[in-house]
Amino acid sequence: MPPADAVHIPILTGEILSLLELQPGDRWIDATVDGGGHAGAMLAATAPDGKLLGIDRDPELLQVAQARLAAEVDAGRAVLRLGNFRELGEIAGAAGFGPVSAVLFDLGVSSYHFDRSGRGFAFAHNEPLDMRFDGSGDSAADVLAQASLEELRHIFRDYGEERFAHRIAVGVTRRRESEPIRDSATLLDVIRAALPRNIRWQANRSAARIFQALRIAVNDEIEAVREAVPQAFELLAPGGRLAVLSFHSLEDRIIKQYLVSLAQSGQAKVLTKKPLRATEAEIDANPRAGSAKLRVCQKL
Repeated sequence: MPPADAVHIPILTGEILSLLELQPGDRWIDATVDGGGHAGAMLAATAPDGKLLGIDRDPELLQVAQARLAAEVDAGRAVLRLGNFRELGEIAGAAGFGPVSAVLFDLGVSSYHFDRSGRGFAFAHNEPLDMRFDGSGDSAADVLAQASLEELRHIFRDYGEERFAHRIAVGVTRRRESEPIRDSATLLDVIRAALPRNIRWQANRSAARIFQALRIAVNDEIEAVREAVPQAFELLAPGGRLAVLSFHSLEDRIIKQYLVSLAQSGQAKVLTKKPLRATEAEIDANPRAGSAKLRVCQKL
């Protein structure tokens, strides 16, 4: 089990608590419980008898949450479940949760995945290109071996917003003819070689985008968000609130458009006309907070 200090640092916790307006006794869902950072603060806000359903698809991170929230689990205030939030309705129903006062999604990737998981989410260390959160489906190495040139270009362009997506996709298809791309060092080398010579010195920037794109594709993250957020809204009681913390422009666009559609149909009130961002102080303490955007709505 990874240590508690190796997991995702919760972002915008104060703003989330303020906007969700949780009260003692409320029942709510953390659909991305991770190491339990947000969950712990929200359990404190709903003490002494509020109740949480926490979900995570990574069994190692769920173990961290289980340890961190052990007292609340033992007291029956926290129920933790392993699963993908795209099955949120089914998981909540089986756990007896719904309707609820709030649902939270923190779509950020855990710091543990980048720094200590050994699954190739980043290129700071040479690791096998796995990138799966739960071990299911194809790994990143499988995607690089099997995807067509056009599929790779789509992944790198749309999920990574990479300017040189086509050049890098071509580089992948050429390299895999001579050797499999199975580890992060090899992929970094392919990316660097594919870039124009005059910008290879900044290859790490392109690499960060390509690694992000592969992770999103491997875990089908965008479609999972599309499927999960409407289920979360259905689980809300009238007056309940939905909060989504996103870190990628595609995710944020999906959330924004969905909340606008709810407001236009009279089903919800959007509480964040513009997404809330982390303060400079929070970004200084946790640079990964820099891309975070928080959107919240209230069910009418």
